[in-house]
Amino acid sequence: QEQPVESGGRLVQAGDSLRLSCAASGGTFSKHAMGWFRQAPGKEREFVSLISLDGLNAYYAESVKGRFTISRDNAKNTVYLQMNSLKPEDTAVYYCAPRIASGDYNDSHLYGYWGQGTQVTVSS
Repeated sequence: QEQPVESGGRLVQAGDSLRLSCAASGGTFSKHAMGWFRQAPGKEREFVSLISLDGLNAYYAESVKGRFTISRDNAKNTVYLQMNSLKPEDTAVYYCAPRIASGDYNDSHLYGYWGQGTQVTVSS
């Protein structure tokens, strides 16, 4: 299985919007729900959002609910994370990964084939 490739991260100001993309191989993408996690310096990787395989169900961390929207384009093997009203505390490296095991979707151990991530920095 190939690692997903994240892109779209950059330096923005508080209140701005960004859309992250994650391209995965067809073999990976067509079999799994896809999740976004993030990791800030000195902190553990934390769950951000998950979208089901069919794209009909989405789940969000409380800290991003109402501001972030996850979506997927199965024809392009790509999952997106639209981030609005960004805050300095959203600063982190953002990763996407397929959920390869059942269980608590907040648990990063249930995900595999992590990519290199994309840096999002929100200045105040």
